[in-house]
Amino acid sequence: MGGRSIAAGSMTLKGMVKHAIGSGRSVTYMPRPGDGAPRGVTLIPGDGIGPLVTRAVEQVMEAMHAPVYFERYEVHGDMKRVPEEVLESIRKNKVCLKGGLKTPVGGGVSSLNVQLRKELDLYASLVNCFNLPGLPTRHHNVDIVVIRENTEGEYSGLEHEVVPGVVESLKVMTKFCSERIAKYAFEYAYLNNRKTVTAVHKANIMKLADGLFLESCRQVATKYPSIKYNEIIVDNCCMQLVSKPERFDVMVTPNLYGNLVANTAAGIAGGTGVMPGGNVGGDHAVFEQGASAGNVGNEKLVEQKEANPVALLLSSAMMLRHLRFPSFADRLETAVKRVISEGKYMTKDLGGVSTTQEVVHAVIANLD
Repeated sequence: MGGRSIAAGSMTLKGMVKHAIGSGRSVTYMPRPGDGAPRGVTLIPGDGIGPLVTRAVEQVMEAMHAPVYFERYEVHGDMKRVPEEVLESIRKNKVCLKGGLKTPVGGGVSSLNVQLRKELDLYASLVNCFNLPGLPTRHHNVDIVVIRENTEGEYSGLEHEVVPGVVESLKVMTKFCSERIAKYAFEYAYLNNRKTVTAVHKANIMKLADGLFLESCRQVATKYPSIKYNEIIVDNCCMQLVSKPERFDVMVTPNLYGNLVANTAAGIAGGTGVMPGGNVGGDHAVFEQGASAGNVGNEKLVEQKEANPVALLLSSAMMLRHLRFPSFADRLETAVKRVISEGKYMTKDLGGVSTTQEVVHAVIANLD
């Protein structure tokens, strides 16, 4: 984590930043009366390993006596649409925690993940990719935040068959969406003491679409003189990621590039099973595993109950901070980091043999 707490941009208040004092306790933000009231959170267990890892979060929240309660809804990737009662629950609670929803490949079936983002205007996807002490990786000092535009680009879903054998797919880019994602990225960097924002693009080829994205980023950058601004072509970005990932700090990307970059960065920093993430808009936020959201694990992983709950546990810590419960978020993050650092309870993807439940018990045992 590079010494930084997992946060989600404007969801983090500067007053939450803590300063150690001699007593071992910390100074934190001053809560308003009533801030400790339990908050409702819409819970979507999802497909594959989703029910396993969301249940892990429920157990840890219960053990911490965290001031949240869950409203559970069964949603699966093979549904045609996200049920309206689920959307209404999220609109009411303003916060959702979800497992992965399987995305059908081909066949003209729309992704429910994309539907959810569009319906709630969750325009910013944030994935935090960082080294965890105790988890061996090829590269060190990796602490990358990938902020991805979530509503347009190649994910606009505007496709049709012109004539048999010829398909036209439209990439839509707008100044409005490009500017607001750029503003979110710089605001995140400013509020989280990040030093650099790098825009990822392919404007050398898509001169109008990606050119508009870059123009928007440049305009927003002038309003944040304390943040260094860089630009990098997406193919060079991928090469630099796998050779020198420590050079990146905050990355802001159009939709498709962000998906590729976030998964690449996650693989470099320790694997998709440990990287938290979330999607946020002006009014709502949905927290989920940061990378490979469309990959819900294989049947063997589900049957043997060996899914890695770390990514969603860390995403739930992001959620707690978003809900202004920073001390609970700190306790959860610290417990997860201790378990990884000790290395005794690790799932198969991290080189261990532990089950999901064994990791959960270890995290609970390490809660302060």
